[in-house]
Amino acid sequence: MKTAVIVNDHAVVNGGQAKVAVETALALRGGGLEVIFFSGVGPADPRLEKAGVRCICLNQFDMVADPVRARSAVRGIWNQQAARELGSLLRTLDPKSSVVHVHGWAKSLSPSIGPIITAGPVPHVYTLHEYFLACPNGGFYDYQHKKICSRRPLGLDCLTTHCDPRSQSHKAWRVARQVTLWTAGCMPSQLQDFIYLTDTQLRAIREYLPAKARLHLLPNPVQRTVSERVPAEENDTFLFLGRLSPEKGGELAAKAARCAEVRIAFAGEGDCRASIASANPYAQMLGWLDPEQLENQMRQARCLIFPSLWYEGYPMSVVEAMQRGLPVIASDRTAATEIVRHDVDGLHVRTGDLNAWVGAMKLCKERERIARYSRSSFEGACRFLETETYKQRLLEIYDKAAWAQRSAVLTG
Repeated sequence: MKTAVIVNDHAVVNGGQAKVAVETALALRGGGLEVIFFSGVGPADPRLEKAGVRCICLNQFDMVADPVRARSAVRGIWNQQAARELGSLLRTLDPKSSVVHVHGWAKSLSPSIGPIITAGPVPHVYTLHEYFLACPNGGFYDYQHKKICSRRPLGLDCLTTHCDPRSQSHKAWRVARQVTLWTAGCMPSQLQDFIYLTDTQLRAIREYLPAKARLHLLPNPVQRTVSERVPAEENDTFLFLGRLSPEKGGELAAKAARCAEVRIAFAGEGDCRASIASANPYAQMLGWLDPEQLENQMRQARCLIFPSLWYEGYPMSVVEAMQRGLPVIASDRTAATEIVRHDVDGLHVRTGDLNAWVGAMKLCKERERIARYSRSSFEGACRFLETETYKQRLLEIYDKAAWAQRSAVLTG
């Protein structure tokens, strides 16, 4: 494999998905491949250009940030420019030595990239970061009732249920986009090779993927940069990292901390900031932190709390906390339970159960318990996939996908 095209809505790190896309591009470029990063929203992460990654950015708005709502609505369903520009790019590549790797399309690029990727001769791989290929709101989560949704996507029950975080009209728009995705967008029906991050994620989405799809397990990469364990047993702050949105469970964590009489800090921003502060007036609201500030907060934490209410695929905050020796209290319906060993590195807690979370936080007041969890977390962090190993496994997946897709064409 000589050339890899990384496709993602954003070319700068603004969340876990973009972080993995950017770091994948950097890792592949470091391994000697020609790498092209194709995105809808700029600017590009300066590390990409510095590393020699060619960036093609459409310089469009993220759909939520676009001041022209009508344009955002139309482009979100079918981004004609994205399809045209991606098609032009792929026609310049040698299919025998190139691969397209899609990370995300739902914030800018739209379903329009689907037929470009699936109908062309360049082999493709799709990483499942969320559930937009199946669920209109991308999370199998009912935002109105604050719980995991078991309705069949686009079934009658789905179509008649207001589950959107914004409005019923926005749900209708999401349904229109989903119909477009499944028909003109050719996704997921014509996609052939998928990377999934955890078994939890695969269980949630498998029935909506093509029966003959090739599935490749590859957790997100981590960088092993921590040499000393955080003495968590000396600290007293329970730390929440991430976006303050309903499905992340921040309000639940705030209430539980108040009932358990423990200190809690929230490092992040989002729509739920006010409700979290109202639920626990004693909570520290830190906002988004730069890397140095975040490192300082983690070194002052007793444990990380991960109260997410949806099928979170691969929570990088959990991995990064455990690398430092922070115990983790995690919701039991998330993939964090595949990372955190119950009563070894931390605790699994029933998702959404306030009393269970209060009880878990009280248990984590015990000094010896936290010391034991902290040592186990730190010592066990070596099992996480480091960047070099991730790159080698990814290249193997590229080769398998390319061979299989070319063979299918020949036997056609």
